[in-house]
Amino acid sequence: MRFNHFLSAYYPDTSYGGDRLYADMLAQARLVDRLGYGGVTIPEHHLINILLVPDPLQMAVKVASITSRLEVMTSVCVLPLHDMRIFAGQLIQADILCDGRLLVGVGRGAFAYEMARMGKPIEESRERFDESLEVLLALLTREEVSWNGKYYQFPPLTVMPRPPGKAPPTLMVAALVPEAIEASVRRGFHIQTTPLDATVARMKEQVAAFMRGKASLGAAGAHLRLALSRVCCVAKDDADARRKLELAYQYYGRFHNVFSGEGSVAHGAIRYVPPKQSMEDFRNNIIVCTASEMLDRLKLYEELGVDDFIMNVNIGHSQDESLESLNRFAESVMPAFAAKPAAQDRSRMTGS
Repeated sequence: MRFNHFLSAYYPDTSYGGDRLYADMLAQARLVDRLGYGGVTIPEHHLINILLVPDPLQMAVKVASITSRLEVMTSVCVLPLHDMRIFAGQLIQADILCDGRLLVGVGRGAFAYEMARMGKPIEESRERFDESLEVLLALLTREEVSWNGKYYQFPPLTVMPRPPGKAPPTLMVAALVPEAIEASVRRGFHIQTTPLDATVARMKEQVAAFMRGKASLGAAGAHLRLALSRVCCVAKDDADARRKLELAYQYYGRFHNVFSGEGSVAHGAIRYVPPKQSMEDFRNNIIVCTASEMLDRLKLYEELGVDDFIMNVNIGHSQDESLESLNRFAESVMPAFAAKPAAQDRSRMTGS
């Protein structure tokens, strides 16, 4: 199991400023590159102070330019918010500038507040995503493409430049519902998923869905990867863990406000709404604990067959604490897991 660090760009205090926020994310990328993490993950969100990276491909190019070996993954580029004729060229350009280290996670969008204000209602996101993905695959794998669908209609065109060596960038599909995970795997896609702050049982259902889809493909699916994300932070002691759990609880209070709640936002800052689950249930669902406890809890993910564990450390504490936690994880947790180099096989994408 490889470990991937989520550059989650969360700043509850909006006076902190974007310049400091992104400087922090880049410092974290440099650190995990030195420490031997497998990669970093970059979100896409707009208009709010959580997961705030308006242009993940631009950030990916910057991260690749200051690191030497990290795999750079987006989690995720929200296809309904983009015109695929523009996005396909941007993706190819970013892949070239990342020297082949880019993995492009794509999804339908998660926050109704954000989608509505961008003119793409969440109610249409599944249908828009499905068509956008088909258009994107066609533009990346064929030179002359025309389209006559519900959301796209255009005469023959060729996206330029073409992917180097005719190998398009690797795509991973984001899905939360087990049925959607299995269906996407059966189509030959790598998967990104997360149980968010739900139970371990929910996480097991997601992993099982991936495994069923992979098994259905036989040898043709052997290369497919499952990347799973969770809030995961190594505390220095029990008291530190309790404090960090409270910060993570506040993080999810804001997250769920725009994910499943009322979408209450003022001047870009999401209002905190206490999560519905108890703190005890919350503690059991996320992974904020000391290193010794974390070793036991992460072994389950490895045993289930998770390929890439994406850890979200940025839960509202200081940059220094984030860096300390990343160092602590590399020193006390990573050595217990087999280190494998990130795969670079560019033939994996559906349609290649």
